[in-house]
Amino acid sequence: MKTRINYYEQLSADYSRPGLVSQEIGDKLIKDAQEYISLREESLPEITPEYNLAQIEKENRDWWSTHCEALRRGRGDILADEYANNLVYLCSDGPFYGKASGTEREANWWAIIAQPGVTMTWPLVMFSGEAVYFEWNCMDEETNEVIAKGNVTWLRRGHRGACYLKCEQLTFYRDVFAPTQLLELIKR
Repeated sequence: MKTRINYYEQLSADYSRPGLVSQEIGDKLIKDAQEYISLREESLPEITPEYNLAQIEKENRDWWSTHCEALRRGRGDILADEYANNLVYLCSDGPFYGKASGTEREANWWAIIAQPGVTMTWPLVMFSGEAVYFEWNCMDEETNEVIAKGNVTWLRRGHRGACYLKCEQLTFYRDVFAPTQLLELIKR
């Protein structure tokens, strides 16, 4: 039988289930997210011997936990800034071209999955160069029902390039458009 692995073993925090990340670590991750965003360049950087796939994968591994914490905290400002300006976002409601095109629609999803009383988890995440693949689900803390789930592939050229291609399958079992009071909780 194949040995199962802990996908978070070498990452800075474990978001595979609720309750594993302290407020202190989460605060540090939000600061790290802001630092990584400040490194983003306007144009996608070239892959070179100096900025190679191994370096990009390391940066993507460092970034991953910051992404999870930003989503759990409803930090739409950080989430939107994780994208390159020329983002291509392929999903059932898309395609979306350009950072602003998808983030307005995506704000509804962020509001639903980051609402009070719901915890988002990412049971698995895998990295290969600039590719980041992950599966996620959101659970209602009161009823234990899964309210949404999905899987995503990002092409993210490290901190300098941000995410320039996102392909997502997402399923919402309850709401699809967030009510106004939830949208107001998302920082933009």
